Amino acid sequence: MSAPFASAPPALAVERLNAWYGAAQVLYDVAFTVGRGEVVALMGRNGAGKSTTMKAVMGLLARRSGTVLLNGRDVSALRPFEIARLGLGFTPEDRRIFSDLTVMENLDAGRQPPRAFADGTPAPAWTCETLFRLFPNLAEMRHRLGGRMSGGEQQMLTIARTLMGNPLVVLLDEPSEGIAPVIVEEIADTIVELKKRGLSILLSEQNVGFAEIVSDRAYMLEKGQIRWGGTMAELAENAEVQRSYLTL
Repeated sequence: MSAPFASAPPALAVERLNAWYGAAQVLYDVAFTVGRGEVVALMGRNGAGKSTTMKAVMGLLARRSGTVLLNGRDVSALRPFEIARLGLGFTPEDRRIFSDLTVMENLDAGRQPPRAFADGTPAPAWTCETLFRLFPNLAEMRHRLGGRMSGGEQQMLTIARTLMGNPLVVLLDEPSEGIAPVIVEEIADTIVELKKRGLSILLSEQNVGFAEIVSDRAYMLEKGQIRWGGTMAELAENAEVQRSYLTL
């Protein structure tokens, strides 16, 4: 697969990203790009640094260094809410929906104004109704409390809530983890549709099959360092890379 906006400047560019938990360094000069309308998989075993990379990009780690460019703008020194307001969405692995709020109220909590790309082109804009067409299951439970939803339904809700912020780029952390296969298929279809609409996605994933369906390119992380990068077709043909960085 190739991104439909391959000639556009990167929607997200990360250079020499380092991060620490206390005195322990966990990321080492991580660098990657995500093009406009492109899905890039950040892959590796548990503990490789995938979620930490996303948190560092989002500004959620107190100690980090490096450069993060969002839509051509340097957001490296900004706080998480400032980065979010500029169009970076984050769906964490633990979902973090508001369990005491309904689906509609959760969506309203994520609402932000429409945006434009660096070249002035309007970015995809989302409303509750357009999201209900994308997630029909949510439409049927719009008045249900978040705490009364299954794990897969909550995953759909957290993605939809992120989209209500009209992001230019979404950081999607382990979307297929711990949910039913039928929901995994629906989320894969959703990601493909989002890509068609011009949304850029950085996907943290261990499931090669899932990543192959939705992603254009992949980077392999090991011990906080990028060890390999290439297209999904190149990854599918490279058993040695899969064995070195994904198998237990």
